[in-house]
Amino acid sequence: MNDTTDTAIVVEGLTKRYGALVALDGISFRVPAGTVLGLLGPNGAGKTTAVRVLTTIIRPDGGRAWVLGHDVVREAASVRYRIGLAGQYAAVDGNLTGRENLRLIGRLTHIPRQQIAARADALLQRFELAEAADRVVRTYSGGMRRRLDLAAALVHQPPVLFLDEPTTGLDPHGRLELWDIVRELVADGTTVLLTTQYLDEADRLAHRIVVVDRGQIIAEGSPAELKARVGSTVIELELHDEAEALRAEPLLASFGAGCGRDGRTICIKLQDGTRALVDVLRALDAAHLVPVTLAVREPSLDDAFLTLTGRHAESASGPAREAVGARGSG
Repeated sequence: MNDTTDTAIVVEGLTKRYGALVALDGISFRVPAGTVLGLLGPNGAGKTTAVRVLTTIIRPDGGRAWVLGHDVVREAASVRYRIGLAGQYAAVDGNLTGRENLRLIGRLTHIPRQQIAARADALLQRFELAEAADRVVRTYSGGMRRRLDLAAALVHQPPVLFLDEPTTGLDPHGRLELWDIVRELVADGTTVLLTTQYLDEADRLAHRIVVVDRGQIIAEGSPAELKARVGSTVIELELHDEAEALRAEPLLASFGAGCGRDGRTICIKLQDGTRALVDVLRALDAAHLVPVTLAVREPSLDDAFLTLTGRHAESASGPAREAVGARGSG
């Protein structure tokens, strides 16, 4: 394999254990050059472990993987030279200024010295950090540190970029800015592997998605293909209180292929949504239940995620999730 391959990342049967915990259980996938792969999964699924293997931070227990034709174990130095990584936590030096951080990364990644200053300045401008460029990073807000970390991953213009939950800590404007940057990079030929807790992010950016759960791949396809697996119209009803929702849940379960409740909101998946909706409303009326709100929509990626894993994506977020990710098994 070499740098001219049309497949930027190849993963074959990767395994990784942490004691009794199986973080990766023989996963295999490929990422075509110049595309975005979204790696999704609930808490502890193995996403971060996969990223750490592919970026040479940890060694797998079994299987092999290549990045741009270079083995991540046998040619780790060659892989590191060709990739960028922005992890879940900002890795910049708090005692240096933003400008100093980026210039340091430029020297470490062997950018020609005469290009380093201009490259750092361009990234500071692109990530809206120019006014804070000469402040020490420990004075930055969390969102500013996050943007600087992303800029640091792009200093040497890597052909393959790993983004492990890149928009965590960013405000909505910052998220949209990052999405635009990712699209620009991919348009120029960069390959991106993205893990994220935001399914709308994967839906908008990823050409293909791999869903992992308990260290195994349980589904793979484009966002449209995964949503099509739900195969039904989704009806969401909000009742007056949770007691009414508890009464309505078994009644509505008989109408759809799937029915789930979250507090006082009930979600039903129907094969013939608009026609069945009339029957649903009649059944609720007969039970003296009147929805506060009602929405009919097509399946979302979150619906597909729930169908595949049995959990909403939100259950993968929060402190517990981050603690698992920090141990390398997220």
